[in-house]
Amino acid sequence: MIRVAVVDDEQLVRSGLRMILGTAPDIEVVADCGGGEAVDTVLGCAPDVVLLDIRMPDVDGLTVLRALRGLPRPPAVAMLTTFDANEYLAAALRGGATGFLLKDTDPEQLVQSVRTLAAGGSVLDPGVTRAVIGGYLAAEAESTAARAVATLTPREREVLTHVGAGLANPQIAERMGLAPSTVKDHVRAVLGKLGGLNRVQAAIVADRAGLVATPHRTPARGPRPAGGSRPAPGSPR
Repeated sequence: MIRVAVVDDEQLVRSGLRMILGTAPDIEVVADCGGGEAVDTVLGCAPDVVLLDIRMPDVDGLTVLRALRGLPRPPAVAMLTTFDANEYLAAALRGGATGFLLKDTDPEQLVQSVRTLAAGGSVLDPGVTRAVIGGYLAAEAESTAARAVATLTPREREVLTHVGAGLANPQIAERMGLAPSTVKDHVRAVLGKLGGLNRVQAAIVADRAGLVATPHRTPARGPRPAGGSRPAPGSPR
């Protein structure tokens, strides 16, 4: 069973998420609480995944995120956000969040996102993709991502492409015909070469470097020229 904790200041939101996730046979919501009780709650129930509201009146989500990431065995943390919380997204990404989901995410997508997070993958709702990328990389030239990707081996580029698509290590292993332990080593090497990024940050770099296919773009086949340009990634739904 995948153990999930929901942290949100609104009881209605917590109840709704508990009800949705409760329909999945492999997911159990082991706790829900407000921000002030989040750290003690997580310590008490040891969830695999925490769904964390990014803005709360008592203790804000960024403070809770920092505390959770400092635990000896931190859970995967996905930030729950709305369209008017864009200013918090880049800070949450730098703080170690491995997912970003809108509060009105489709129930099936929510369930699948929890599974992906529990398996070590990353999730980025299309509705917040532009805001996250803009906040995290707006000050950096596109060529920065291209130069970082250019240091990767062909196999590492393929791994990064799959990370950019949000796949977890077991899924990547299946796609590439490799052992999960080999994929884990490749992912570790990729994240190191990209400057010690986490998976969501690496996924954004993959998108910015043109590796990830979108409805308007096919993946790049090789390193992009330093001065190249391309259409802006993803668009909010």
